Amino acid sequence: MNLKNLGIGLLSIVFAIGCGKSEKNGKSNGALNKSHAEQVYVAPGEHDEYYAFISGGYNGNLLVYGLPSGRMFKEIPVFSQFPTSGYGYSEETQPMLNTSHGSIPWGDAHHPDISQTDGVTDGRWVFINENNTPRIARIDLETFETVEIIEVPNSAGNHSSSFVTENTEYVVAGTRFSVPVPQEDISIKEYKGKFKGALSFIKVDQETGGMDINFQLMMPGFNYDLSHPGRGQSHGWFFFTTYNTEEANSLLEVNASQNDKDFIAAVNWEKIEEYVANGGGEMKPAKYAHNTYDHNTHTGKSEMKEEVRMVNPMDVPGAVYFLPTPKSPHGCDVSPDGQYIVGNGKLSANLTIHSFPKMLEAIENEDFDGEAYGIPILNFDKTLAGVVENPGLGPLHTEFDDKGFAYTTFFITSEVVKWELGTWEIVDRKPTYYSPGHLTIPGGNSREPDGKYMFVMNKITKDRYLPVGPELEHSAQLYDISGDKMELIYDFSTHGEPHYAAAIKAEKVAPNTRKSYRLDENEHPYAVKNEGETKVVRDGKNVHVYISTIRSHFAPDNIEGIKVGDKVYFHVTNLEQDFDVPHGFAMIGQNNSELLIMPGQTKTSVWEPDQIGVWPFYCTDFCSALHQEMQGYVRVSPADSDIDLSWSLGED
Repeated sequence: MNLKNLGIGLLSIVFAIGCGKSEKNGKSNGALNKSHAEQVYVAPGEHDEYYAFISGGYNGNLLVYGLPSGRMFKEIPVFSQFPTSGYGYSEETQPMLNTSHGSIPWGDAHHPDISQTDGVTDGRWVFINENNTPRIARIDLETFETVEIIEVPNSAGNHSSSFVTENTEYVVAGTRFSVPVPQEDISIKEYKGKFKGALSFIKVDQETGGMDINFQLMMPGFNYDLSHPGRGQSHGWFFFTTYNTEEANSLLEVNASQNDKDFIAAVNWEKIEEYVANGGGEMKPAKYAHNTYDHNTHTGKSEMKEEVRMVNPMDVPGAVYFLPTPKSPHGCDVSPDGQYIVGNGKLSANLTIHSFPKMLEAIENEDFDGEAYGIPILNFDKTLAGVVENPGLGPLHTEFDDKGFAYTTFFITSEVVKWELGTWEIVDRKPTYYSPGHLTIPGGNSREPDGKYMFVMNKITKDRYLPVGPELEHSAQLYDISGDKMELIYDFSTHGEPHYAAAIKAEKVAPNTRKSYRLDENEHPYAVKNEGETKVVRDGKNVHVYISTIRSHFAPDNIEGIKVGDKVYFHVTNLEQDFDVPHGFAMIGQNNSELLIMPGQTKTSVWEPDQIGVWPFYCTDFCSALHQEMQGYVRVSPADSDIDLSWSLGED
C-alpha cells in the first residue's frame, strides 16, 4: 500500500470512529448521527417548535430554552437578584424580593407550570414556586418578566407547588415541612400532633392573572411532596403525595421510612371553595408580602398583608381523603383524561396507579380503613387501578403522551421507562445519564399532551461535557417519543438544578410577545419622553437625574455640582422604540448593579459618591457602531462646595 492509500485508509478509520460507526453493521450508534442531528438542527434564521421553561433550582430563576435545539434563549429573574438587568437592584424591582423576613436576594425555584384554559396550556403566564422562603411567582409571557410574587404564610419548604387547575382557577402551594401554626416557641420533640401542613389555594384572576390566597387547608403534620390537579372527570380535585406519615422529627432517612404505606391526599377544592364562599373558615393573623410589577409605571410595589383564611378539613365533610400509597411517594401525576393518579413510591418495587372512578365508589361505599386526624383512609385495594411491576429502582416522576402511554424516571437505575395505561405493561426503557429527577413532555401536565419529544433533567452530569472543575452544570437529554421506541437524540446543559419544566408550542406564545414599551404609555413618575424633558434636580442631599438614552448618546452627558455625601438617583429612560435595542447604564463606584433598560422603559439606580473627582458613566449594552462613544461624566466636589448644579445635553 502506498502512502497515499495508507493516508486515505487511516482517514476513513478516523472518520468512522468520529461518526460513531459500529464495526458490526456499519450503522451509526452515536447520539449525533445524521438522522439525530437533523432532528435537533434548527437552521440559522429558523425558529424552534417549542418553548421549554426550566426551573433554575438554587439559581432562583426561570430558564427559557428552545426545543428541539436545546438553545437557551433567556434567563428570567424571579426570586434572585440578577445583575445582567439590574433586577432586584434597581429601585423599581427591589420591592419584588420583599418578604415578611425582609428583602431576600435569592431563591430556590422548583416547579413551573403554564396557565390553562379548558385543560389546555394557553401560553399566558408561567407560575413557579420558591421552596426556601415560601413564595409563588407569576411570569407574564407577553414580556417574559416576573410581574407578581406572593409569599405563602404558615408554610415551610413550598414544594408541592406551583401547579394550576384546568382553567387556572387556582395555583396551589403545598408545604413540604410541617411547622407550628401559628409559629410558637415549642420543643421540636412535640412535632407529632402539634405541627401542621398548610395547603394553600391561591385564586387567580382570569383576566389579569392577579393572585390572592383564597384559603389555607390545615392538614396533619406530614411532609407534602408533590401535587397535580384533577382534570376531565376529576376536575375539582387536587392530589398531593405525602411522606413522613410517621411524623418523625429526626433522622428522617430512617424514621420516616417505617410505614409500609404513606398517603396521597385527595382534596375536593370545589367543595371547600363553596364552603368558603358561604363564610366558612376563619380569618387568622398571618404576615406575608404580596409584590406586583406594573408595566405602565415600570415599577414594583410591595404590600404586607396581615391575615389569611384557614380551613379545618374536619369542618368540610367529604372534602379530604387519604389514598394509601407505597412507600415515601414523590411524584403525584394525573393522566390526561383524569382517570388515573400515579403514585411513585421511592422505596417501592412497583408503581401504584389509583383509579379516580374507583376512589369515588369507595367514598360512596365508605370503604375506609380507619382515619388519620379525622380524615378517612380509603381501602387500598378498592382504589387500585393497577400496578406496574418491577419497573426499576427509585421512581420519581411520570408524564404522559397523546397515545395512552406514560413515562417514568428512575433515579437509582438511571433510566426512563415507558408503560401503557390500562394494561400496566412496560413497552420500552432507555438509559439516561445520570440519576434523573423529573422529565417533561410538552403539554404533559394537561388534557392535550404532545407526543413528539420528551426531555429528562438529570442530577449528575459526570462525563457528558468537557470538565470545568468539581462542579458541572446539570444535564438534560432530549428523546424522540414519536415512534414505538424512545430514542435519545440530544444532550444539552441546564443552569442551576432544574427540578421540573413546562413546555408549550411556540405558536401559542411567540405571536403575543411584546417587542417594546410605548413611550406614550410610560407612566413612570421620572420618565422622560424626549431629550427636552431631561434635567437634574436637587432636593437637599438627594439629586434626581432625569436621563435619556438613544443611539448613541446620553442626555445629559455631563453633570457638575454633585457633592460627596449626595444620593444620586439616575432615572434612565430608553427612548428607542425599535425591537431588541436595549441600553445599559453603569456608573463607576456603583455598589448595586448596572441597569439594562428596554425600549420605552424607565429604570432607576442609586449612586452615593464618596470621593471627589470626575467619574464616567457609560452604556453596557453594545447598541450601535458608536457604542464606545456612548458615555458621560459626573463631577463630584467636596461636601461644602458652592458649585452650582449644571448639566449639558450634548452641546459643544
